Amino acid sequence: MAQQPPGAASAEAAPDNRPWLERIGIPKPLFWGFVGVLIFMIGDGVEITYLTDYLQRPEGGGLEGSQATFATVTVYGLAVMIASWFSGTLSSIWGPRYVMWLGAAWWIVFEILFLFVAVPTHSYALIVTIYGIRGFAYPLFSYAFLVWAQVASPVHMRGSVAGWFWFVFTGGLPTLGAAVAALAIGPFGMSLHATLVLSLVLVAVGSLIGCFGIHEPHGTKPIADESVTNPRSPKRLLEGVDILWRDKRTLAGGLTRIVNTAPEFGFFAMFPFVFGPETPGGGFLSTSEVAALSSITYAANIAGNLGFGVLGDYFGWRRTVTWFGCVGCAIATPLWYFAAVGSQSFAVASALGAVYGVLLAGFVPLSALMPSMVSTKDKGSSLAVLNFGAGGAAFLGPVTVYLVHPVLGGGGVAITFALMYVVVAVLSSYVKDPSDPGEAGAERGVPDDAPAKTATT
Repeated sequence: MAQQPPGAASAEAAPDNRPWLERIGIPKPLFWGFVGVLIFMIGDGVEITYLTDYLQRPEGGGLEGSQATFATVTVYGLAVMIASWFSGTLSSIWGPRYVMWLGAAWWIVFEILFLFVAVPTHSYALIVTIYGIRGFAYPLFSYAFLVWAQVASPVHMRGSVAGWFWFVFTGGLPTLGAAVAALAIGPFGMSLHATLVLSLVLVAVGSLIGCFGIHEPHGTKPIADESVTNPRSPKRLLEGVDILWRDKRTLAGGLTRIVNTAPEFGFFAMFPFVFGPETPGGGFLSTSEVAALSSITYAANIAGNLGFGVLGDYFGWRRTVTWFGCVGCAIATPLWYFAAVGSQSFAVASALGAVYGVLLAGFVPLSALMPSMVSTKDKGSSLAVLNFGAGGAAFLGPVTVYLVHPVLGGGGVAITFALMYVVVAVLSSYVKDPSDPGEAGAERGVPDDAPAKTATT
C-alpha cells in the first residue's frame, strides 16, 4: 500500500479550506508563473513546424536545406543543452526570477536581430550565429521557473507541481505553438515572416506575466542555506558539475532523464523513412499521417503529465518513475514499432503511440525527486543536471537512429531504445530520498522545508 505523503492527512481532513488551485496541485503564489511559461512556450513553438522551410525561401534567407537544418537543429540544439544546465546553476547564484528575466530579454533581443538584421542580409553565418545564440533563451526562462516552483512548493505537492510544469511546457512547445502557426498561416493568411513576429509578441506577453506576475519570495534570492557563506559567488557554478560525483543519486537521475525522451526524439526522426513515403518501396503512412502520429503521441503525453504528477505524490515519485516510466516504456517502445509494422495500420500505430505517450509521463516525478533528495544549496545544481538531461535526450535519440538503423534496421533501433529503458530502470532504483511519499520513513513526516542529506555513494 502506498505511503501517505507528509501533510496529506491534514489536507484530506479539511480539503475545502485550501484554495481551489492547491486542490488541483498548483501553489497559489506560482499560478501566474505557469500561465507565463505556457504563453512563452506557445510563442517559442510557433516556428517549429516551418522555420527550416522558411529559411530556404528567398524572403527567409535563401539557405540550402542542409544549411537551414544545421541552423535550426544542430546549433540551436547545442545552445539549448548548455542553457538547460545553466538555468539551474545560475538560479542557485542569482535566484530564479533574475534568470527568467535574462532568458526573456535574451529571447526578445536576439529574435529581433534574427528577423530584422540576420534574415534580410541572407548571410548564412549571421543567421546561424544569431539564431544559435537565441537558443540559450527559452531554457533560462522556463527551466528557471521549474527551479523556482520546486523550491517554493511543499514536499507533498512537488509531484503535482512538476506535472503542471510539463503540462504547460509541452502544451506550448510544440502543441499550441504549432496550432497557432497553422491558424496564422492558414485561415488568417499571414505571411511566414509576420507569423514569426506574432511569436515574438506572444513571447513578450508570456515574459511579462512570468517575470512580474509571481509574488513569491524564494525566486528573488539565491538558492542556498546557512552552510553557504557567499551564495552569489561565481565559484558556485562549479558545484553544478561536482555534484555528479558528490551525489551518485543525482548522476543516476540525470542519466535516467537523458533516456526518458531520447526514444521519442529518435522515433520521430526515424518514422518518415520507416513508416512514411520516404521508406524504400513506399511506407504504409502518408506524410500527413506521420505528422498526425506525432501529434497524437504528444497529446497523450500532455494529458499523462498531469495524471502522473498527482499519482507520484501518492504512489511515490521513484516508484512511479521506475515502474510506469522505465519499465512501462521498455515494453511500449518495441510493441509500438513492431505492432505498427506488422499491422500496417495507422489506427494501431496511433493507439500504441498514445500508450507510449502516456507512459512517458511516468518520468514526471523526477522533477520533484531530484531537488528533494539534496540539501538546499544543491537544489539548483540537481535541477541543472535534470534540465541538461532534457537537452541531452534530443541529441541521444537521433544519434542512436543514425548509428543503429544502418546496421540493425528499425527493429534494432526499437530494441536498443527498450534496453536503454531497462538500464535506467535499474539506475532509478537508487534515486531515493525519505521525503518521497512512496519510501519507507515518509509516513513519519518530513517537514516541507527540511533539507535532505547528500549521499556520497
